[in-house]
Amino acid sequence: MKFNKIVCIDETKLNEKAIGELEKYADEVVVHHDYPDSENEKKERIGDAEAIIVSWRTQIGEELIKSCPRLKYIGMACSLYDEESANVAVRYAREQGISVKGIRDYGDPGVAEFIISELIQLLNGYREHQWKNLPSELTGLRIGIIGFGVTGQLLAKCVYPFGAELYYYSRTRKKEKESGIQYLDLPDLLKTCEVISFHLPRNVELMKQEEFSKFGNGKILVNTSLGLPFEEKAFQDWIKKEGNFAIFDGDGKKELSRETEKQPGVIAHQSSAGWSSQTLVRLSEKVLQNISEYCAENG
Repeated sequence: MKFNKIVCIDETKLNEKAIGELEKYADEVVVHHDYPDSENEKKERIGDAEAIIVSWRTQIGEELIKSCPRLKYIGMACSLYDEESANVAVRYAREQGISVKGIRDYGDPGVAEFIISELIQLLNGYREHQWKNLPSELTGLRIGIIGFGVTGQLLAKCVYPFGAELYYYSRTRKKEKESGIQYLDLPDLLKTCEVISFHLPRNVELMKQEEFSKFGNGKILVNTSLGLPFEEKAFQDWIKKEGNFAIFDGDGKKELSRETEKQPGVIAHQSSAGWSSQTLVRLSEKVLQNISEYCAENG
């Protein structure tokens, strides 16, 4: 089958090859390279299209879906972990017979590289900040990984050869196939580790005042999750204390207030970790594969 029209409703980051390939699956392809700033603009962009592709930055809610009765397919050019953390009203769309497909595991190597690079620079004082009075190595550093999916596991594999002590916490405990990493519940992980790195879906908040108190001072927090996995006021109190540092990529800091981002211990980057040329190829291939499979199944 072919759709009447596929609309890339915002900047999905599909590469040129993938955009060209979309023509196999629709009579018309419309591509936008910016982000709609209102519900009306989203509705106008979708129009009578039977399929849309959307990045994580644009919300596709129930009311918008109701107003676009010809929709049959929503392709998410972003991760779909669960319905609660998605920017698409997944459950409602599926109840209306609309297929919603997301992708996973496309930017993980770049995220792991970002975290290791930033830690090395902070530990050794290669930029503005240095964690302790003397430079430090990754060797012997107690690192806690919170959220042990593909990215968390890849980070552990990358750091392990440096001799760091590795721990993880996850809502579902994994089979510990990898040597050198130990499961701890969250309170014990916070007390044990000098560094914690978050790898969680959006809308998961794990740390408040009590958890930051357990984590203590002279520590490093890394967040590359989509959203804040902690209560911001509790984080503000913690980051103001001596010896504490926090590292954010562009996605991880997106929901930080200006006041918090300007704190001396906050190292916040504008760009999102993991957006390499290789990432865009993987993203594009996975989005196309989802569309191809849908068209084949509904042919």
